[in-house]
Amino acid sequence: MRKTHPLRRVVLAGAATVSGIVLLLSLKPGSDSGSEAVGGAAPGQSIGAQESAQGGAQAIGTGSFTGDAADTQYGPVQVRLTVNGGKITKAEAVKNPTGGQSTQINNNAIPKLNQAAVAAGTADIDAVSGATYTSAGYKKSLQSALDKAAAQGGGSGQGAGGGGAAQAQTVTGDVADTQYGPVQVRITVNGGKITKAEAVQTPTGGQSTQITGNAVPKLNQAAVAAGTADIDAVSGATYTSAGYKKSLQSALDKVKPAGGGAEAGSGAEAGAGASPSAPAAGGDAGAEAGAGAGAGAGQDAGGGVSNGTGTVTGAVAQTEYGPVQVRITMRDGKIVQAAVVQAPSGGKSTQVSNNAVPKLNQQTVAAGSADIDAVSGATYTSAGYKKSLQSALDQAGV
Repeated sequence: MRKTHPLRRVVLAGAATVSGIVLLLSLKPGSDSGSEAVGGAAPGQSIGAQESAQGGAQAIGTGSFTGDAADTQYGPVQVRLTVNGGKITKAEAVKNPTGGQSTQINNNAIPKLNQAAVAAGTADIDAVSGATYTSAGYKKSLQSALDKAAAQGGGSGQGAGGGGAAQAQTVTGDVADTQYGPVQVRITVNGGKITKAEAVQTPTGGQSTQITGNAVPKLNQAAVAAGTADIDAVSGATYTSAGYKKSLQSALDKVKPAGGGAEAGSGAEAGAGASPSAPAAGGDAGAEAGAGAGAGAGQDAGGGVSNGTGTVTGAVAQTEYGPVQVRITMRDGKIVQAAVVQAPSGGKSTQVSNNAVPKLNQQTVAAGSADIDAVSGATYTSAGYKKSLQSALDQAGV
């Protein structure tokens, strides 16, 4: 039998090990980019962008989106978002409980909630200590705004009050003042029909809360069923019904005719003075459809801005002495007119507003922005004016 030499076995084993290592090294791929794309973001692409491409994340539109008003034990909360590049760039509460201790609580809570919404980019934010009800309402309205942004899917979002030329339009009517408080209606129109109606502002406090709680759902239902503002008043809510119908008609006036959006369609040209002897095809029909709104393209009363021209109404800004709401008219990207459609009134407030508002309007046109000075003696009205003015500018995309 042949003898085995231990030293020879050691040498052979070592040579086999070295050969195996060399073979493994030769099989290593030249790039690990494929595995990195699986475990993280591919070079030059964010994780969010990859998720969107894979269907894991839903793209959201760009523009201003106002959530539905969320009722709370102490009053309604309503949130507006500004979205750009798929991210929340600004959040604000256009409506929140006021009066008594509520004003103090919300002055502390709302800025924190706004900041949290921008930071999180979702409605998954923490409640502010001491403001449980407001926080819950804020999150609910915030989610509603996000849902509307998602529905736009990255289009040229024109949230509440925006109108837009998309198939489904959501527009907010002007505020209608009543003996017991303001009423404001928002409608969603699709295929020429009202598919949803809601009151984003109604009289509250005392018996008014109970009355509107009963009347508004009936008015909303009637608006959808009728498709017009020709609806019956609800028994026991005469003033609220009248205000509702007025604001509803205002919203209907802002709805743009199908196909009468940003394109220079025949209807817009006819409305702008096209030659009657040679109208474009369908010009007469387009002009008649636009006549209901009292204007051609880009001239709806508060119906949005197209190509830097149009009229838009800001959100109502609540102040200690009453609501303030501003409407601006723009031409070629510049503010050519500013007007207040709602300001504090009654007692000394009327005198203060009558003095301050013309000055604020004049400053707005001169500055072309919301960066204007407060009027001496009208601090609260000035602050509300600037807030509503900024809202209008946001809607106009300025």
